[in-house]
Amino acid sequence: MNSKGLRRQKIKYRVRNKISGVSARPRLSVFRSNTDIYLQLIDDVSGVTLASASSKEADIVAQKVTKVEKSKLAGQSLAQKALAIGLTTCTFDRGGYLYHGRVKAVAEGAREGGLKF
Repeated sequence: MNSKGLRRQKIKYRVRNKISGVSARPRLSVFRSNTDIYLQLIDDVSGVTLASASSKEADIVAQKVTKVEKSKLAGQSLAQKALAIGLTTCTFDRGGYLYHGRVKAVAEGAREGGLKF
């Protein structure tokens, strides 16, 4: 693994030691690839994914927008799914990525969709 990957891995482990998701307040996990972004609401106590969204969903792919805008749409989509199953709060796990660009857009989209964290 390169030095950038190792740095992210260390940050990820450090953050995961401090935060954990429970069923009432799950962890919003972010994974960012070069082309797409993937989001999950995770209950760490039972090890279950409660809801997920990504920029690969059909309604998001249909829109020809930038990756940052797709990330915001994915955040809004996840917020809608969370509200549908009765969740309003979560903890944000940026996955070792800087809170900037696409990761920040996800958080803003989720907040606009109605999630609190």
